[in-house]
Amino acid sequence: MPDRFARFRRIFLRPLHGKSPRSVAGQVLVLQVALVVLLVACGVFALVLQSQRDSNAEARSRSMAVAQTFANSPGVLAALRAPDPSKELQPLTETARQSAGVDFIVVMDTKGIRYTHPLPGLIGKRFVGELGPPLAGKAYTESVIGPLGQEVQSTVPVRNADGTVVALVSAGLKVENVTQQVYQQLPIILAAGAGALALATGGTALVGRRLRRQTHSLAPAEMTRMYEHHDAVLHSVREGVLILGDGGRLLLVNDEARRLLELSPDAEGRRVWELSGLDPDMVELLASGREASDEVHFAGERLLAVNQRPTDRDGGPEGTVVTLRDSTELQAVSGTAKVARERLKLLYDAGMSVGTTLDVIRTADELAQVAVPRFADFATVDLADDVVRGEEPARTATALRRIAVCGIRDDHPLYEKGRLIDFPPSTPQGHGYATGRPELVTDLSSAAGWYAQDPERTQAITDYGIHSLIAAPLQARGVVLGLANFWRSKPHDPFDEEELSLAEELVARAAVSIDNARRYTREHALAVTLQRSLLPRALPEQSALDVAYRYLPAQSGVSGDWFDVIPLPGSRVALTVGDVVGHGLHAAATMGRLRTAVHNFSTLDLPPDELLSHLDDLVGRIDQDEASAEASAEIVGVTCVYAIYDPVTRRCAMARAGHLAPALVQPDGSVTFPDVPTGPPLGLGGMPFQTAELDLAEGTQLVLYTDGLIEDRTRDLDVGMELLRQALAGHPDRPPEESCRAVLDELLPERPKDDVALLIARTRALPPGQVADWDVPRDPAAVSRMRFAVSGKLKEWGLSELVFCMELVLSELITNAIRYGSDPIHVRLIRDRTLICEVADGSSTSPHLRYAATTDEGGRGLFLVSQMTERWGTRYTPQGKVIWAELVLPEATDAVPGGEAGGPQAPA
Repeated sequence: MPDRFARFRRIFLRPLHGKSPRSVAGQVLVLQVALVVLLVACGVFALVLQSQRDSNAEARSRSMAVAQTFANSPGVLAALRAPDPSKELQPLTETARQSAGVDFIVVMDTKGIRYTHPLPGLIGKRFVGELGPPLAGKAYTESVIGPLGQEVQSTVPVRNADGTVVALVSAGLKVENVTQQVYQQLPIILAAGAGALALATGGTALVGRRLRRQTHSLAPAEMTRMYEHHDAVLHSVREGVLILGDGGRLLLVNDEARRLLELSPDAEGRRVWELSGLDPDMVELLASGREASDEVHFAGERLLAVNQRPTDRDGGPEGTVVTLRDSTELQAVSGTAKVARERLKLLYDAGMSVGTTLDVIRTADELAQVAVPRFADFATVDLADDVVRGEEPARTATALRRIAVCGIRDDHPLYEKGRLIDFPPSTPQGHGYATGRPELVTDLSSAAGWYAQDPERTQAITDYGIHSLIAAPLQARGVVLGLANFWRSKPHDPFDEEELSLAEELVARAAVSIDNARRYTREHALAVTLQRSLLPRALPEQSALDVAYRYLPAQSGVSGDWFDVIPLPGSRVALTVGDVVGHGLHAAATMGRLRTAVHNFSTLDLPPDELLSHLDDLVGRIDQDEASAEASAEIVGVTCVYAIYDPVTRRCAMARAGHLAPALVQPDGSVTFPDVPTGPPLGLGGMPFQTAELDLAEGTQLVLYTDGLIEDRTRDLDVGMELLRQALAGHPDRPPEESCRAVLDELLPERPKDDVALLIARTRALPPGQVADWDVPRDPAAVSRMRFAVSGKLKEWGLSELVFCMELVLSELITNAIRYGSDPIHVRLIRDRTLICEVADGSSTSPHLRYAATTDEGGRGLFLVSQMTERWGTRYTPQGKVIWAELVLPEATDAVPGGEAGGPQAPA
């Protein structure tokens, strides 16, 4: 063994000196310098040609532009009509020639006789050049030998008012002036070429110097002989050879070592701990650099005898050289034990990694991923489409959905993920699904029943190299949920009977997890359906508020948070947000009951504090009803906030029961949390609720939310409130929809742990021109005056069609107020989405609708009101009551006209 390592050192690590001066580095330097000189010369030549071409093009363009400009200049036609055109035109052409930087501008008649020329002696003589195209009305550029020498000239026609050519103008430059411009640029071009040559030559010299150091100034013949020895020694022996540099970097590996260690083609240059597939003990030995003699280590399925020696004993570079020898006798003994160990580990890993969530699709993906590549090259999971939806599966292998696909390659011809597949009974999948037992196909190319599924695709699968299949039914509680298909391709061996048992045990564990996930999916879908049905599906139409909302369920998906927007009489709108503590069907059902109760109580037009008192009584009764021994869950607490906004007065009445204070975004962008008195959570009883009234400027945003928006285990409540303030502040003109999105993006994680209900409403105010009100004296004669005043206001609003109905309704309501009510009596008319009439008085007695008999003299007034109006009702105020009625506006009515508040006042 020491002699073998000494031979390697003598061949590869001996000092290099006394080499031929005609080294590889020198030859490369000469070739590179010659190539650089050639490239620079070509570049300079190309620049010269380019500069010359550009100068000629510029000369043609300048001469054409000057000729066109002069031909169309004012005064040219007048000068041509003068008795002596030359006298008029010669000064003009000379001035234009000097300004334009050309050598001549010649004006001639249609026969070519010059009127002007820089050389006065040529005036009156014939022009040298082509006259046909200009006389035909076309501009023409040419190169001729003229009086000034070789010239580039452009000739254009001069037209009179009717378009007739009456003269010609030619402008041009001498070729020697154009060439002189090229010569002026030539020093710059040559200097640039010289600089590029010097820079490139210097870089080439540096590269050659580095190459000389790396090749040790070896001549080509010496390098050829060295690499021939290298190939003969390293790639012809039957022992693996590795050379490692300082730091454990793999410098060289021969073919035998690559085969024994199953190294990738790009293994050279990487550190040993970066190589995939090496046994940890082998990595530790190679990285340590210590001496080793015939140490036995695993490498995949092989046992290798490893020898390692340092390379720096005779002054060589630091590193190690390693030889590997395959111990075939020990390999056969260890193979069976290793396979058994891998199978046990596969089952253990499957038990730990499959079924981590109650999600059917995720569980199927985990089963496919754990099987590839340790057990199969490809794995697919097909579940009954009913199972994916949480339902019981069918009894036949039809309508199976491919849920998971995993493989060692992505270009396989297997059915893609998401496809709906019908397996005939003759296929292994169809037979296995029907019997509930796994099917083994060792050679797919000879399985006739499998080919019946899809001849073209099955042929493509076999052509791809997939040759063996195990179709294992996913069975739980005696019900087959789907199939797990394991595929092997070349060069791996087909599945055998032992692996069939392993597949059966593998899918049995996964089937239980999939069944649990299926049942959870069914229950979860039912709960979510119930919850969604109890929440508002759309916001009602109203004019008082611009409303946007967000509802985000927690990870469980079912909760007791709710929100609502409820239109009230008089163009008012009620907003409510509530939270039933807890999750699950019980919380969702309780939320539905409370939301219905809020709707019912709001129809009574109760103030916020009274409405919360009624809800408090209801929650208390619910607690008592569910306090029996059989009750599995009880209401822990309910919080709620209820607000009523009036767009006429811009006042908002608000009360809360254990709920977080709402936020107000003022029109200037500032955010406040108004001091609304806090009542106890609903259901506790014994404590009154208080209403706070706020005056809101038009454009104020009212933000109602549940605690899931700002509360989190990682932050305090005050921090959440401050984050909400920052998300809302500074954006007074932002629409509520964008404000909802911004708040959720700022405050919520990707998957919130608690439910979130968010309601943002921007206030609007009814213009004064849409409201009219009058004080009415307790005098029966005032009824007619009020009818006159109201009819005048309706005509002003363009609602003449409603005058008759409104007069009838108003007469009945005012008459009842005068006869049965008390002072003060007040009438208010509101034009919104409907026409609203309100009659207020100081009494708390409410009229009742009754059906009068044919012999009764009275009792028909409210019946007529109910028939003539869309809705009517009564609400109580601290000053008495208000009887209101709504009439539907005509469809042709457009926007509300403006105007002063009120209308024609009834005389006292």
